[in-house]
Order: sequence, then structure tokens, then C-alpha cells
Amino acid sequence: ASAEIIYAMGLKNIVVGRDIASTMPALKSIPIVTSGHQVIPEKIISLNPDVILTDASTGPQSALTALKASSLDLATIPEAWTLTDIAKKVTAVSQAIGAPKSGDALNAAMAKAISSAKTGLDPAPKIAFLYLRGTSSIFLMGGPGSGADSLIAAIGGVDVGAKTLPHPFNSLTSEALAKANPDVILVMTKGMESVGGFDGLLALPGVAQTSAGVNKRVIAVDDSLLLSFGPRTPGLITQLAVLLKKVMK
Repeated sequence: ASAEIIYAMGLKNIVVGRDIASTMPALKSIPIVTSGHQVIPEKIISLNPDVILTDASTGPQSALTALKASSLDLATIPEAWTLTDIAKKVTAVSQAIGAPKSGDALNAAMAKAISSAKTGLDPAPKIAFLYLRGTSSIFLMGGPGSGADSLIAAIGGVDVGAKTLPHPFNSLTSEALAKANPDVILVMTKGMESVGGFDGLLALPGVAQTSAGVNKRVIAVDDSLLLSFGPRTPGLITQLAVLLKKVMK
């Protein structure tokens, strides 16, 4: 979220509105200008911002049309789906708000934090990312390009889904899990809750038979953090590295 990037650059005082995805506690007092994931142009226009930061997911189109008609400046920021995307997004945000040096400093600090987070475990643990929404009967296993693969690589793990599956997200099957046989399973907190917690996770087809299931090695991470690539990601990677070392003992 662009608001979180601006905050991380030490410029919170210039943020007058944020989207609902900007969940950083320090931004709680800043007005939300979206309903769900849809922009409310009237709210934005009433704040009279100098620049509005949007991305490819900003909508609906009618809202964008209204904002353009208001003569307010709009800047399109690239989305971040992997670790390598974060620096590009930070640079784009910093340039849009006229603070490129602050962006450079933030990128340097994040790169340093990420580079020091690898666990050094040998052999590298095999990790599978499961995307679960039990209430909607969605059970997926992350593959190449899921986003989780770049986080797993950053902590010195091997994303077995990225090695064995064809798509960023794939239907979770007992066959796919058996082939991957992860040492550790990575999930989102609410995703695990949606299937009934740890016991419910083990009850999914094939999970209990994996090395992760047998040894009860599961890492659950806050939904708002895991695939929200931004200034909080280096801290997340450090957290993941600590948790990985703990479950692999």
C-alpha cells in the first residue's frame, strides 16, 4: 500500500487518505477513501489532495473518470507481487510525491534487512504455501509466481510448490502434496482458522501424510502481511526466519 510506503519514508504528515488495504496501526487515524476495494471519488475530492496514487487494481472506472474530471493529479504506481517489485514501487511512490531521496534511503534499508534474514539451515527446508478459504471451499497450493515463493527463497527455504506445480495457484490435491512432501507448511492465519485450526488443516487430504504433517510443522502468518509486499515485508521475512528455525529444531 502506497500510504505505508510514505509512512516508512517518515512522511506520514502528508497522507490525507488511504485505502482499506493500508492496515498499518500507525495509519489508523487517516480517513479511508474506499468501500471494500472500490474508490469513493467524493471522499477523495473532499480531501483536496495534491496527488492521488493509484494502481492497476484501482476502480471502478467511473470513479477514476470522476477523479480525472476533478483536475486533481493522478499517478499510477506499479503493483508489487514479489520481493523484487517492492523497490520499484517505493521508487515510483517517492518520485510521485517529490521525495526520491527518501525512496532511495528506504530501499537501501529494506535491502539490508532482507539480505540478513536467511536462516542458513542445511539442507534447505522444503516449504509449501497453502492458500485456504474453507468457508468458500477454496483450497490452493502456491506455485511459481505466487509471491510466497520469493519470501520462502529469502529465508533460505525451497518452495516445493514452485518446483513441482505449473501455476501461481493450483488446486490442492493429496497427489500434489505427496509429490511435494514439504517439511513445513506455510499458511495465512485466517486461512487456517477457516478450516478449523491446526486439526482442520491436518484433516485436509494428504496434509497429515507429509513430513510437515507428521512433525506438526506449520507456520501461520497474518493475512494482511504475507502477500502485501511493502515496507513491512523485511520485518515479515525476519519473523518467518525465526519461526522456520523454531519449527525445524
